[in-house]
Amino acid sequence: MVEAEPVTDKLTFKVYLNRVLSGTATGIIVGLIPNAILGALFKSLGQSMPVFMTFFNVVNVMQFLVPALIGLLVGLQFDFKPMQLATLSAATFLGSGAYAVVEGKVALVGIGDLINVMLLCGFSAFVINWVGDKLGSLTVIFLPIIGAALGSVGVFTLPYISKITVAIGAVINSFTQLQPLIMSILICVSFSLLIISPISTVAIGIAIGIDGLGAGAAAVGVTACTAVLVWGSLKENKSGITIAILLGAMKMMIPNLVKYPKLAIPVVLNAIVSGVGVWLLNILGTPSSAGFGIVGLVGPISAITEGASFFTAVLAYLIIPFVGGYIIHTICQNVLHLYDQEIFAYLGS
Repeated sequence: MVEAEPVTDKLTFKVYLNRVLSGTATGIIVGLIPNAILGALFKSLGQSMPVFMTFFNVVNVMQFLVPALIGLLVGLQFDFKPMQLATLSAATFLGSGAYAVVEGKVALVGIGDLINVMLLCGFSAFVINWVGDKLGSLTVIFLPIIGAALGSVGVFTLPYISKITVAIGAVINSFTQLQPLIMSILICVSFSLLIISPISTVAIGIAIGIDGLGAGAAAVGVTACTAVLVWGSLKENKSGITIAILLGAMKMMIPNLVKYPKLAIPVVLNAIVSGVGVWLLNILGTPSSAGFGIVGLVGPISAITEGASFFTAVLAYLIIPFVGGYIIHTICQNVLHLYDQEIFAYLGS
């Protein structure tokens, strides 16, 4: 595991960016893993045993805390004091888009727009770091007010930053008009890259209403990325990191993709192979299953529900992506020497 770089009086842009990305990756893991691992199980058991619905609601709501967790963990990267941590966490949540106010009532609506979260968190950390101890004894009064003001900045930027997600969704939606094989490959590649970006694959899938073969390709694309990251992580990280990736924490590798863009090569190649498999096996899905991959077995279960046999679902979601991912990763690293094993080392802390 790569340790966080030591705090210095003068931060370079590279060090600053790495700290924001590292805190973001860890915050995503903490907030999303409980529901990714246990959500589907608790929801299923809750049909006959109501107590499990309580557990499901807890892990489901925990996802909405992702922006606040990111703010807290980014602040730790900068060695912020308790009040600074609380202020950054609050500011990041307030401007995240994780909640909506309708007719005076507040409702949680998701994890927010992660691009806006990262930009706001980085800007807020800069402001809070600059303020430092300049307020003296008045810090306890004015720092929380500054946090609220910073949160307001995020509220104003959210509608504009969210257009990035809308634009990406429009491009992906245009793929559905293409010939089925080409569509399957392009959508598979798109979702395999989106899952290691700040864009929510689940939100994209639901927003554009992707269905049928396109939804199947989207879910398998997420799985294709998972497979490559699992094989790459096995020899480089502790087992807990690899298991977390397998269970749905692919976004923890966002800092790796930013630092090592070559990481996209095996991911894209495996997505192409997996996309062909989707077309050959006619793997279908629904808008709500498109962004999940094998997390909670949502993708495979949806494929079977839509008409696939158990064998074809296993072939599309397990055998092709993981065998293909292993072969492609091995060739890229050991034969073509396109990258070293270190690009898979977890950069969070």
